[in-house]
Amino acid sequence: MAKAAGGQQAYPGLTLEGTWEELQAAAAKGPVFIKDFPHHIDHMWDDAMLDKFTHSFLIRDPAKTVTSVIGRWPDVHLIELGFVEQRRLFDYLCDRDGTPPPVVDSDDLLEDPHNMVERWSNAVGIPFMPESLSWEPGARDEVSWWDGGSFHANLRDSDGLKPQVRKYVDISEASNHARRMYDLCLPHYEHLYQHRLTLTD
Repeated sequence: MAKAAGGQQAYPGLTLEGTWEELQAAAAKGPVFIKDFPHHIDHMWDDAMLDKFTHSFLIRDPAKTVTSVIGRWPDVHLIELGFVEQRRLFDYLCDRDGTPPPVVDSDDLLEDPHNMVERWSNAVGIPFMPESLSWEPGARDEVSWWDGGSFHANLRDSDGLKPQVRKYVDISEASNHARRMYDLCLPHYEHLYQHRLTLTD
């Protein structure tokens, strides 16, 4: 492993094409779960590629996303936040399939992990495993962090997905650039939010 520009870790030989081939080979042997950001792979979207997946969407209040990201990258661009592309993929799938894919809002997930994970499992057609909500804390051989884990320290040190009190971010206290990014992202978040799985479904 080497350091790339900006101090990020680089993985020699790791390419998008190679990763895609590995995922398809693994999926030929059994179910595979992946989480990705649509704006990283939008050049690959076509029916042949998208048909290989059962799609679902995880959304987050843009006030929280923008203020978190902008703390590290003060000049972040809209395309780096991914809200536009997430909505574009969501709408593409809705139009193509005639029904919206499951959407989970991160605040709902954190408020009631057990019920939300169960609802999501039912929506995507997999068994709900309550035991999956707990794990041993610490580094794991099967997990690699793209930047060494600085974004995921709390997750690495946690021992499970547990109920958390909702926290609200006052975007009016953020920088002008953050507020502008929030205003641009909000309509796309709200569009998916209206389709989310709720705790009272």
